[in-house]
Amino acid sequence: MHGTGGFWNEILARKSTIGEMMGYRGRLAPSPTGYLHAGHMATFRLAYERARENAGTLVLRVEDLDRERCKPAFVEAMLLDLKAAKLDWDEGPFFQSQRDFLPEWRMLRDGGWIYPCTCSRKDVHRAVAAPHAGEEEPLYPGTCRTPAGTVPKNELPGGVNWRFRVPPGETLEFVDGRLGRQTAIAGVDFGDFLVWRKDGVPSYQLAVVADDIAMGITEVVRGEDLLESTFRQLLLYRALGRPVPDFFHCPLVLDENGRRLAKRDGAARWTSSPSPQGLA
Repeated sequence: MHGTGGFWNEILARKSTIGEMMGYRGRLAPSPTGYLHAGHMATFRLAYERARENAGTLVLRVEDLDRERCKPAFVEAMLLDLKAAKLDWDEGPFFQSQRDFLPEWRMLRDGGWIYPCTCSRKDVHRAVAAPHAGEEEPLYPGTCRTPAGTVPKNELPGGVNWRFRVPPGETLEFVDGRLGRQTAIAGVDFGDFLVWRKDGVPSYQLAVVADDIAMGITEVVRGEDLLESTFRQLLLYRALGRPVPDFFHCPLVLDENGRRLAKRDGAARWTSSPSPQGLA
């Protein structure tokens, strides 16, 4: 649709060395499910600045796996707004919808990290979108969970949902570039999480980790509402055998009622709204 399949092939062909050879690599990763608002642009501005301060490369990745909500008009508006804000990127745009995530699914399957699941339609439907504060999956009760190390016999993921088996009781931690040391306990603070939907779409968690690995991203700059997702992603990096990038979670931009700006709540498009970060 967007004619960037060749770019993806190039990225995937050199993913094993791209990070080591090219130094700092950051990314802008908007989802075209609506217009960009001031909160997005504040995060993107910081990602842009950190890449430039480190004489690094900034990649534009369009996270368009939500087939129902992502629209071409939002993609065009997003590109126009980023250019208007003078947030230039060095590589891309790359579109997740053009990416084949089966190699990562197979690695998780072969390692015995994932299992098929028939539970929670609502949670499965929402797993394709980035979960924000208060929207994380409820703790999974383990209804479909198989013993650790069990390797599924499925040749392809289609027709069933898939969950990642977390190591119960393990304490995970990372040092955030803004918030400092962060910890969570697997199986207590979060449970087995979705990595693949039965309609053939990978979840947000798997898609962003797979793409950040492929693109050699060395620092992930994003909103603080995605802080909890990082712990799930740490497990995916381990399972896929790749080093973990640095993380920097930005403060959220709030509306006049103290709520996080959100597309679903009708947050105004950046070009028509005053920016608390001085971006307009």
